Amino acid sequence: MGIFVGKQSRVVVQGITGKQATFHTKIMQDYGTNVVAGVTPGKAGTRVLDTIPVFNTVSDAVEATGANVSVIYVPARFAADSIIEAADADLDLVCCITEHIPVLDMVKVRRYLKGRKTKLIGPNCPGILTVDECRLGLLPTYIHKKGHVGVVSRSGTLTYEVTYQLTMAGIGQTTCVGIGGDPVKGMDFIDILEAFNNDDETLAVMMIGEIGGTAEEEAAAWISENMKKPVIGFISGQQAPPGKRMGHAGAIISGGKGTAADKIKALNEAGIEVAPTVAAMGDLAVKVLKEKGLYEKCHTC
Repeated sequence: MGIFVGKQSRVVVQGITGKQATFHTKIMQDYGTNVVAGVTPGKAGTRVLDTIPVFNTVSDAVEATGANVSVIYVPARFAADSIIEAADADLDLVCCITEHIPVLDMVKVRRYLKGRKTKLIGPNCPGILTVDECRLGLLPTYIHKKGHVGVVSRSGTLTYEVTYQLTMAGIGQTTCVGIGGDPVKGMDFIDILEAFNNDDETLAVMMIGEIGGTAEEEAAAWISENMKKPVIGFISGQQAPPGKRMGHAGAIISGGKGTAADKIKALNEAGIEVAPTVAAMGDLAVKVLKEKGLYEKCHTC
């Protein structure tokens, strides 16, 4: 089944008439995602890809189609309002792909979502994919294989890389989640880890972090106290010079905190093995799964 999205998800695409949104909506449909509606203000009554009705608002789309999940492909200046609109429509999950959203906009969004049932993935993320069931965002479908390992990553590119390495090693996945690298975002590592911890189909988790912030250290503490399943880690930016920013706004070391060494130490102290290089992620997963007696269950070749 996986976490957050699956065959039961009824997806509305916000900004569906944009070029990239239409392109990725077609991929989502081809993958089996149940896309029931699109939203572009002023375009109500039209259709995209011949079959998907377009509405002016998310609430109109929900009322007409029963949509319960949204994926957002709108420019940065409209993204915060789009997230809030989806929350007002009481959706279960919103996945925002948009990058370069102003930090203050996201502070307002986080405040607005507090106490509401709507969960947010992103922004500035590759999205979420439950294998063979539902794809929201940008994740390449062909690199995934059905199985029992969950993936959560701050880096979009490394979400793809670790998934591909797992697949090439014959290790299938349940759900892959790219949470995004912005300093202010929706769900973080702990939220995703908790969901995997409660998912019967997920037997182990790959967690990919990077320099900057303290999310990985906080996740390590949570894992030590709560996680019932093995976690395998990797931290990118191990060679980054102090004070240098990586590709993400949140991936900057400040005040001597947030270094790769700090994060690796915290993960190791929580009993999590960390791959020394990007190329070693898949091999480490195989090693840990064999040590935990899970390899046969997770190996799907």
